[in-house]
Amino acid sequence: MSATAPRKLATDSTTTPRQPRQVATWIYHGLMLVIVLIWILPLLWTVSLALTPNEILKTSSQTLLPQGLTLSNFADVFTTGGTPRWFLNSTIVTVVTTVITVLVCAMAGYAFAKLPFTGRLVVYSLTLAGMMVPKEAMFIPLFMMFSDMNMHNTYSALILPRIAFPLGVFIMTQFFAQVPDEIQEAASIDGASSWRIFYSVMLPLARPSLIALATFTFVQTWNDYLWPLVSATKPSMFTVTTGLASLQGNFSQSTELGSLMARGIVGTLPLLLLFIFFQKYLIRGVSMSSGEK
Repeated sequence: MSATAPRKLATDSTTTPRQPRQVATWIYHGLMLVIVLIWILPLLWTVSLALTPNEILKTSSQTLLPQGLTLSNFADVFTTGGTPRWFLNSTIVTVVTTVITVLVCAMAGYAFAKLPFTGRLVVYSLTLAGMMVPKEAMFIPLFMMFSDMNMHNTYSALILPRIAFPLGVFIMTQFFAQVPDEIQEAASIDGASSWRIFYSVMLPLARPSLIALATFTFVQTWNDYLWPLVSATKPSMFTVTTGLASLQGNFSQSTELGSLMARGIVGTLPLLLLFIFFQKYLIRGVSMSSGEK
């Protein structure tokens, strides 16, 4: 009896300190659950309204559960207006912009981080200064420039202004600065040129940061509304954001709440899928670009 008593005391002494930590863990997860519910509540309401017939929504829309389940609102999205054409325009503009922007930012970041040249700090500072200029302040010069070249209502006008991405240059410069110089020196000793080092050595190492930059660029380009609204005046050149917004100008369309919610869901669906599949690379790329291991 006396031999087992100390064991019981020892066991109690080891389990007691765990109880406050367990309580703190439960409190933490409870708070996170409340925050998630608060964040997801508008999304649930949007989905519920999109699945409810418009006739019912004209009398009652204060519910989180669909009333009279229907998919007609989603069907109307692709049959009203030129939605398939708008999706094609957004896909072309977003994909081309993302590819070119990632390539340009990667080359600029590698040059600023690893290639010494005269005036490097000055050019890099001027590049980062571009983040301080609101894009709205550049609309008039950009509009006049593309108007003089008769490039409005073209894919070039929708793509070219977004290629200059100072934040992307900063992200890639921060990453390449973390790569040890010994790697570049070893490749140079083996006879590799600067271009060969960039494509064969640096780009494979920068894959997480490249995916993070591509995700940022994709989201911003897909969500861009002001510049396509200014540059694309023909309905055939509308993107998803401007096209779906133009439908709200029609009074019959703006009063159909279910169709409005369905258009919002369809417009944001590519972005949600992007984050679901690439969130791991996004977090890793940002952490590596900030210098964390």
